[in-house]
Amino acid sequence: MAEAGAGFDSKGIGLRAQKKILGKMASKRMAKVFIDDLTGELLDHIYRITKEYTGNKKEAEKLMRDIIKIVIKIGILYRNDQFNQDELILAERFRKKFRSTIMSIISFYEVDYSFDRNYLVRSLNECRGMLQTLIDRHLTDKSHGRVSHVFNFFSDEEFLDTVFESDSKLRLHLVRIIDVLNRMIDEGSI
Repeated sequence: MAEAGAGFDSKGIGLRAQKKILGKMASKRMAKVFIDDLTGELLDHIYRITKEYTGNKKEAEKLMRDIIKIVIKIGILYRNDQFNQDELILAERFRKKFRSTIMSIISFYEVDYSFDRNYLVRSLNECRGMLQTLIDRHLTDKSHGRVSHVFNFFSDEEFLDTVFESDSKLRLHLVRIIDVLNRMIDEGSI
């Protein structure tokens, strides 16, 4: 005779419910509950630069929702010990590569004529690949699409060239983004 409830995975169901609910609730306002103030400030500046670049409020909002949903879902997976040892190693490799990419972005801004678009595109694509592999076992194709959407946008050569032009209309936004990134590095959150 089987035990009552055998085969029922309440932890798994709870985790899926959290991901589903947070996936539906993720918005700039809701993100403030799950994302610290400095990260929220960074997201606000990223929203402004994407909105100005695209000239499309809806596209900028979709990009922000995708970023927020990815961050929240990965955070839930991590906090609920869903990553195996290999995935934790991959997550650490991703963190280091992403931090290195952020440091390069800061350097490209701070050092005149140092911008290397090909390096940045390659680095972002490596980050994308690691992140896709990390979430492969845990999240849906829709989440993979969100990751692709975010990385496709930020690794777009035309976007990068526009952002790093010294007389770019986006320069003020980039200044603010770099300021927040430097503060995040100083406090160790990147």
